[in-house]
Order: sequence, then structure tokens, then C-alpha cells
Amino acid sequence: MTNHIVLFEPLMPANTGNIARTCAGTNAVLHLIKPLGFEISDKTLKRAGLDYWDSVKVVYHDNLPDFLANVKDRKRLFVVSKFASKAYTQADYTGAEDDVDNYFLFGKETTGLPEAFMRQYADCAIRIPQNDQHIRALNLSNSVAIVIYEVLRQQEFPNLEISHEYENDKLK
Repeated sequence: MTNHIVLFEPLMPANTGNIARTCAGTNAVLHLIKPLGFEISDKTLKRAGLDYWDSVKVVYHDNLPDFLANVKDRKRLFVVSKFASKAYTQADYTGAEDDVDNYFLFGKETTGLPEAFMRQYADCAIRIPQNDQHIRALNLSNSVAIVIYEVLRQQEFPNLEISHEYENDKLK
């Protein structure tokens, strides 16, 4: 099973760099839907992702329909939105087969996903609970981390080390 993090028209290079680092640490594939609000060579993007870019598989898409054409099973598409009625913890991210891929689509930092698209895919939408009286939305890179670690928890952290022995272990 492969998990895919999909960013729709990301604007902020630091967010995308942080998300790339999360993808490297969780073995997730990163999809970027154009147009991007920055150049891939942007120093802020590179700095946020540090030296992890070589460890991330990045797939570029020209637009939302181009991305959707690559999703084999729409039942494995999860649209992350504050407008969803189902919490991200209520969805099942485990697959009956190992070759099932999960896609987690996150909207643009300023405007989210297009309204017409959201209405069409409302049944795929999941929400991270938040206090909407205090904030408009959570930070994009934080939202990705919250969702992907719930996904991995349900999948029992495949190909990740639950614990690790370090030469200079600070807890021993």
C-alpha cells in the first residue's frame, strides 16, 4: 500500500518543503498540482526540505483533472477540508490488498479546493476537528502530518521503525 500526499496549487515554499520532509519520513509520494506559487529551485523550499528532496518521490500534475486521471480507485481518494462532516479519524485507511493506494488531497493555503470540485467529491471529504471561532484553518504542513500519522497508525506503521537504537541514545 502506498500513501500519496497531494497538494493543490501550493503557494508557500516553506509548507511544501516541510511536507516533502514528512513524505520522506513516512515513505509517502508527494504530488504537486500546478500552478505552483513558487519555483522548485526556491531557496526557502530547499531549506525547509533540507537534504531530504532526494528521498522523496515527487509527481507533478498540470491541473486537477490531470491528477484525477491517475487515481485508479476513487474510493481511496480522501479530500481534506474544514467543510467536511466526517473526522479524519472516522475513515478507514487500511486496504484489503497491498496494492491499494490512498490519496490525500489538500487545498491551496489561501482558498482551499474549488467549490465545484468539493461539491462533487463531498462523500470523500474528511476534516481535522478545530475551533472555527478562533482560526480559519490549520497550517497546511501541520494538517498533512496529522492526517498521515493517523493513516500510518491504522496501517500499523508499515516499513517504519517503531523504535530505534541510537549510538548516543539520550534516554539510556
